[in-house]
Amino acid sequence: MGKLFGTDGVRGIANTELTPELAYSLGKAGAYVLTKDNCHKPKIVIAKDTRISGDMLACALEAGLLSMGADVMDIGILPTPAVAYLIKYYKADAGVVISASHNPYEYNGIKFFNASGYKLDDSLEDEIEDIILNNKDTGPLLSGADLGKKIFMKTALEDYVDFLTSTIDCTLEKFRIVIDCANGAAYQAAEVALKRLGAHVIAIHNTPNGVNINDHCGSTHPQDLQKKVVEYEADIGLAFDGDADRLIAIDELGNIVDGDIVIYILAKMLKESNRLTNDLVVTTVMSNIGFYNAIKNIGCLLETSDVGDRYVLERMLSKGSVIGGEQSGHIIFLEHSTTGDGILSALQLLQAITLANKTLSELAKGVTIYPQVLVNAKVKNENKLIYNQDMVISEAIKKIEYEMTGNGRVLIRPSGTEPLVRVMLEGKDIVVIRNLANDLAKLIQQRLG
Repeated sequence: MGKLFGTDGVRGIANTELTPELAYSLGKAGAYVLTKDNCHKPKIVIAKDTRISGDMLACALEAGLLSMGADVMDIGILPTPAVAYLIKYYKADAGVVISASHNPYEYNGIKFFNASGYKLDDSLEDEIEDIILNNKDTGPLLSGADLGKKIFMKTALEDYVDFLTSTIDCTLEKFRIVIDCANGAAYQAAEVALKRLGAHVIAIHNTPNGVNINDHCGSTHPQDLQKKVVEYEADIGLAFDGDADRLIAIDELGNIVDGDIVIYILAKMLKESNRLTNDLVVTTVMSNIGFYNAIKNIGCLLETSDVGDRYVLERMLSKGSVIGGEQSGHIIFLEHSTTGDGILSALQLLQAITLANKTLSELAKGVTIYPQVLVNAKVKNENKLIYNQDMVISEAIKKIEYEMTGNGRVLIRPSGTEPLVRVMLEGKDIVVIRNLANDLAKLIQQRLG
């Protein structure tokens, strides 16, 4: 991976690490790389989430795109997966999202999609990066009528909701649903889609102000949603992250139903309707042992990938799977989308509940989750990829693996977007694995922080 792009685009603190200058350069280089073979005037779809820095970065990014002669199709504040869909719907040449997903509001990010609605592979990101870092020529400066123009796509929300509601064929009139929009990009689309299908919707954390995105809400902080589901005697709670490509559900009893369990429920639905190609499900190394067992118990095969929905997608495409995802709530339905879509996942989950005629808590019983502890060790950004080269840390990891043989596992993973090394332990005794995880995270932080 290069110096600019992480596992999900270019991210950093807005106006400090991710500057308008960098956004402008990304616009120019991205437009060049993604449209250089075109024989027509290119069109690029652009969206953002609700961060205060979104306007600043959008202006700079758009200036770069427009300077290369690309027309910008501005769809406003919409989820990341809306861009993936609308690129194809509008017959555009590429798309860009300005969002840092589940990160705090001071962060922002820029990620590109190709003409087919897929996130870029490493080679294209490397090409964009090479142009910027080495100040390579992107052709003659354009002027006059050759410059691009900005087009406001006023029907984008409606077009995206039309697509979402077309993916299920049942009414949601019987459902009382609480949604947590994380004060992010789903704050309009989720409620509109669910209400159109007849659901009674109670929305929380749906009043973005530029600085409250992901602030103790959404898929990474579902505690408020858990309380509201019980308080309102709802059938289900649905939590999205800042750019709405993740879903974490809450059952009618107030319990968290994470991505592993949702994927299991949906894979079972697909298998029972003969739509689970090759009986294959793709997940990541972070998925729970209990999920592995549950998938096998319903007669399905399992493929694992590295963490990151782009790697899940790569494995799905190479192995011929129609569903895959992550414990964190990224779920990809290749029948309908090229990337994770939290609202789409929610609709599919509601359809699974309807078809099974059971509650979410009843469906979730198919998975027995092993206790799992995840602790973040704060390290210097330049050190997060070399934790395994430190002999003291390596010996500590080997010791824990030996102690947990047959009863659990340890997984160490550098964050793709933050200066963190994530320490995950899984086992039968929560107290034991919590102590081991905390001790190991402290050691990593002391050695590499």
